[in-house]
Amino acid sequence: MKEIQSSKNTLIKETKKLQQKKYRQQTQSYLLEGFHLIQEAKAASVVLKEVFISQRGLNEWSEWIEANLTDYYLVSDEILKALASQPTPQGMIAVAEMPQEESRDFSGAWLLLDNVQDPGNVGTMIRTADAAGFSGVILGQGSADLYNPKTLRSTQGSLYHLSVQHGELAEIIPQFQQAGSPVLGTALDKEAKDYLAVEKMTDFALVMGNEGQGMSPELLALTDQNLYITIKGQAESLNVAIAAGILMFHLFK
Repeated sequence: MKEIQSSKNTLIKETKKLQQKKYRQQTQSYLLEGFHLIQEAKAASVVLKEVFISQRGLNEWSEWIEANLTDYYLVSDEILKALASQPTPQGMIAVAEMPQEESRDFSGAWLLLDNVQDPGNVGTMIRTADAAGFSGVILGQGSADLYNPKTLRSTQGSLYHLSVQHGELAEIIPQFQQAGSPVLGTALDKEAKDYLAVEKMTDFALVMGNEGQGMSPELLALTDQNLYITIKGQAESLNVAIAAGILMFHLFK
């Protein structure tokens, strides 16, 4: 254990830069806030470069810390607050190393996100895909940063339970189809099909589009079938994460 008490410390200044996406990309590192996410990352063998713990955190999770961390920094509450995106940090923040994306396996069920911009929606859909038993999630261009603090919090650690990748969906959709996995889009048009009329499947990809605009016309033209969810009440639309949850649990066998 080492101790840092000044927020002007060079390591603290450099770590704080990871609140910005460009520095996360430059260093291939990101911040994890709170015990639960750090515990999930450690269980998934994620490399934790540094861990910063307040005295309160040390008191609360001493047994886990002793069993799982060989080195960490004891810091003041002021430092932890400076590093955190939340006004009341939970007592532990870590710098994690971004993983190398694994080679893509087109078997199983996959969720593809087309320009889904809200970090909370992206994180929630990753968490729901995990709960539904999906093999992975692919973030297309324009989708929220996986390592945005809000995205990470919304996943509740599920990003470590399934494959989460990035890619150009216009190139990836044909690859699923060539592998024998149908690709289902989501759209409100006369050629779309009620999702309840679709039989459950084991190997397929489901594409969800932007919160306001839906899927891009380019991608809609590539899918095997586009689906819609009938709204029975007076709401104009469903939140994209809610719609994704309904479809994922209905479609996957």
